[in-house]
Amino acid sequence: MTSRPINARTLLPLPAPEQARVAAVLVLAVCLLAGGVWMLPPGLPARMLTVAGVTLVAVSLGMALRRLVARRGLDIANDMLEGFIENDAAASIITDADGAILARNAAAEALFPETESETLAATLRGVLANPSSVLFRLQRHAEQNGAAHEDIVTRRGHVRLAVHRTGKQGFLWRVEDMSERPHAGASAATFPVPLISLGRSGTVLFMNEAARALAGQRVKSLDRLFPSLPLSPGKVNVMSTREGLRDVLVAEFSGSAGRRELFFLPSEGAGGETRASGFETLPVAMLKVGTDGRILAANRLAVDLLGGAPGENATLDSMMQGLGRPLMDWLRETAADRGAGQTSEFLRLTRKDKEIFVQVSLSRVVENGTSILIAVLNDATELKTLEAQFVQSQKMQAIGQLAGGIAHDFNNLLTAISGHCDLLLLRHDQGDQDFGDLEQIRQNANRAAALVGQLLAFSRKQTLRPEVLDLRDTLSDLTHLLNRLVGEKVTLTLSHDPVLRPIRADKRQLEQVLMNLVVNARDAMPQGGEIRIETEVVTLDEPMRRDRAMVPPGDYVTVKVRDEGVGIPGDDMPKVFEPFFTTKRPGEGTGLGLSTAYGIIKQTGGFIFVDSVEGSGTEFTLFFPAFNRSDAEMPAVAAPSGTASHQGDGVVLLVEDEAPVRAFAARALRLRGYTVLEAESAEDALQMLDDPLLRVDVFVTDVVMPGMDGPSWVRKAREQRPEVRVVFVSGYAEGAFGEAEPEVPNSVFLPKPFSLTQLAETVYEQMH
Repeated sequence: MTSRPINARTLLPLPAPEQARVAAVLVLAVCLLAGGVWMLPPGLPARMLTVAGVTLVAVSLGMALRRLVARRGLDIANDMLEGFIENDAAASIITDADGAILARNAAAEALFPETESETLAATLRGVLANPSSVLFRLQRHAEQNGAAHEDIVTRRGHVRLAVHRTGKQGFLWRVEDMSERPHAGASAATFPVPLISLGRSGTVLFMNEAARALAGQRVKSLDRLFPSLPLSPGKVNVMSTREGLRDVLVAEFSGSAGRRELFFLPSEGAGGETRASGFETLPVAMLKVGTDGRILAANRLAVDLLGGAPGENATLDSMMQGLGRPLMDWLRETAADRGAGQTSEFLRLTRKDKEIFVQVSLSRVVENGTSILIAVLNDATELKTLEAQFVQSQKMQAIGQLAGGIAHDFNNLLTAISGHCDLLLLRHDQGDQDFGDLEQIRQNANRAAALVGQLLAFSRKQTLRPEVLDLRDTLSDLTHLLNRLVGEKVTLTLSHDPVLRPIRADKRQLEQVLMNLVVNARDAMPQGGEIRIETEVVTLDEPMRRDRAMVPPGDYVTVKVRDEGVGIPGDDMPKVFEPFFTTKRPGEGTGLGLSTAYGIIKQTGGFIFVDSVEGSGTEFTLFFPAFNRSDAEMPAVAAPSGTASHQGDGVVLLVEDEAPVRAFAARALRLRGYTVLEAESAEDALQMLDDPLLRVDVFVTDVVMPGMDGPSWVRKAREQRPEVRVVFVSGYAEGAFGEAEPEVPNSVFLPKPFSLTQLAETVYEQMH
């Protein structure tokens, strides 16, 4: 028990020793005052001063005596009060009229261990959002009526706050945890459904009136009620009742401190009639279903879950779907007790306003001599959402692995095809009859490379080459191509924020995203219309949650692509970004456009959302983190795209495990004047570099190779030759540049497939 001095005004007599001490002090003070007065010169003013002084001293000493008496009396009263509340199981706190804590018992210290506040309001601030108003209201009632209490739902559950006035200026506060009581917040004793509360060991702690009436007596253990244990919650169990053995449906809920609450719904009530009131108020969603599938009754929670009361002839298969086989087969098996223990299924409700999944458990009961089914519904939407996210992540991982394998091998083939095509084109001018055929080979090789890039994009496995972009310039450069894409029936309108901030993204990939969105908008308006592209700077002060994604706070540049087309049906909205999903007719779309856009945006660090009203149009919104110019800008690694020919005179060490690619690259570099040393593996390259007299200016190496990969052997070689510059080439390099490894300085990345000119110009730029 902890306490502080109490400042109340209760008057109780002092013990004799203390009275004697106070009287002695008073007599001594009067004597000293009288002696001082007689030392003054004689006269009327002196006499008057004497009388006034004696009166003042007497009044002061009287007030001091009163305070001492009050303090001693209140100490005695406080000792009595503390003894009363010390062993109280409820948290008890004594305060003065200003709310200052004077004492608290052990239960209060256990309930509020995190604070040693001086006031009750500060103590309750961790439990109540606004404790001052609640305390003021209760204290005023206590001042008028002597006591008051209020039930409050707090962060810790349901509590009852009670106050009792003690004396004129003291108050006793009690905080009772109502969540410990069975079915807190309602009158459990008069609850119409049979209810019992069990302790950790299975002892029956509480039975309400309905449970005692059903059992016929007050029992102390669960085995007195159920011949067969353990119970099967959510199913029908045999119970010993006043009228003999009966089937009851058991619903179990976990309480605090390891307690359990069991609700029983008898299959038949008095006179063979079902307890309608109990069924209606049972705290779990339930349906009564006939063996023919017709819904006979639904309680209040089931109606809320279904989105409305079932119709008169509504059937279970019309309200939910997704079993994978006829729902009536499941109902007949359960009614015939042929379920083989499988009586629970996950189904999707046929609600049009939102997607809800439920776990449905079926049990057979007998009502009025007729077999019916009880369906217990549990909302499983969140569980199914997590499952869908997991399946999607697994699917994307599998597609990513497939795309990575395809990209590595396929881009090597395309590099050899397009590279040797470039070598042939060097020996043919536009007048030759073979020139057109060679150009067709080169163009189709580039188309194949773009398809592989799409596979890597939507699986988020491509290698990006980000640079700082101004969207106004990017869209301005792209406008001519977009206008050609949309045709004459569609109008393309651009609108920019006047204070638009730059972003950091791969320009080529961003252009691909915008083209995909514009083409989809055009296809959604076969009769023509307007496509509007808007850019805007948006600042999020708080995280924005939308479509299972959370956009962190910060500055963003948004791009909105809006059309006036047919819109997207509500059922298709969750699927629009899935690979190969398309609403177009066969031959009109591959289903890769939006999934590619999604992968590019996510890999860039942005977000993409879609809003659509069927029949009115669709709007895609892209969020890109705004680039802060104070950040260190990484140098662009984009390969040169110019066509100027530069002759070289340095030594190049070419390391490539694919012979056709190595042959093309070596010939291309020798044609530009370079001395080329070839190695088919990293180990061969390191062995060549053991010669200290060998001078090498540039390493051109594949990233992914059998044995030691490109970055690993380059780091080892740079220990002796730190000045050599590097050109990494690869069709798929995901994971090769380990995040834990140091960056390779003076290096650039050239993706496969590359042309003769791109390879030669990249090497030239590295050397100069």
